[in-house]
Amino acid sequence: MAMTSTENRRVVLASRPEGEPRPENFRLETVPRPEPGDGQVLLRTLWLSLDPYMRGRMSEAKSYAKPVPVGGPMEGGTVSEVVLSRSDRFRPGDVVLAHGGWQDYAVADARGLRQLDPEAAPIQTALGILGMPGMTAYTGLANIGQPKAGETLVVSAASGAVGSAVGQIGRIRGCRTVGVAGGPEKCRYLIEELGFDAAIDHRAPDLPERLREACPNGIDIYFENVGGEVWTAVFPLLNDFARVPVCGRIAHYSDTAPPPGPDRTVQLMAAILTRRLRLQGFIVSDFAAQQGDFLREMAGWIRDGQVRYREDVVEGLERAPEAFMGLLKGRNFGKLLVKVAERSAS
Repeated sequence: MAMTSTENRRVVLASRPEGEPRPENFRLETVPRPEPGDGQVLLRTLWLSLDPYMRGRMSEAKSYAKPVPVGGPMEGGTVSEVVLSRSDRFRPGDVVLAHGGWQDYAVADARGLRQLDPEAAPIQTALGILGMPGMTAYTGLANIGQPKAGETLVVSAASGAVGSAVGQIGRIRGCRTVGVAGGPEKCRYLIEELGFDAAIDHRAPDLPERLREACPNGIDIYFENVGGEVWTAVFPLLNDFARVPVCGRIAHYSDTAPPPGPDRTVQLMAAILTRRLRLQGFIVSDFAAQQGDFLREMAGWIRDGQVRYREDVVEGLERAPEAFMGLLKGRNFGKLLVKVAERSAS
């Protein structure tokens, strides 16, 4: 095993952003490396996941999870290597799925970790297609979207980690899949690589018309990751009994005030009633009991070539803030990961 440092680099929340996060909201600092207590392990971060939900953790607004404290390390999922263990569950060299945050080292209770098999799949997929984003797609679509063969499924942010999985699972389930993504390269990828039936650039000035042409029979399922103009284009096309899993609203995460009018709440409520629409928000942990089904089925689809995935890898912990700010603007292409360190030679 390689020697571990006695210092810990970490990216902390320097201040709460007003609107879009800026570089000054983050600070890279060096502190003493933490030490594990009984039943704990010291982890060295190998891979860090960057995800849109982290924007919410930067704010004090009430949500389903506590905000990151100012001066505290940014939080996030990690694939980490055990370097010191005070638990009989793990030994040095083991690779685990953890929530180590934006730092080189973290201490964690051994009971909260899941060991990964580096021989079964690339370890970083535990943060993407075989991790939280993949399970978000799988459970949200199955439980709320309830796809049926022949239905039309539309997914926003369709080239991202969640959206790309949603579209491919929908295709496997027999749906006509329509992806909305940013730019011609991402749209080509959806059709040529992932097998979507249609792809639409959300930047197109005639987005509503293009979406209508791509969905001649209306929309039965809309997997919502974005909000904004995409939702405005989707809403009139929702069929009777359409289902809308509400997974994210990335277009609004940095809003500082309500969007300009008109207020469409009355129109929305009327449509929910007359068209019997189902709009349901969810957090992936709502369906934690389905993890075994997800891992088994998704691993099989990947092995059979029915599901493909793409990773957007940034090298170096210090580049995490820049990459995260780009994520909120749609600059990533695929699952955004920070490669923090290489595995030690055993």
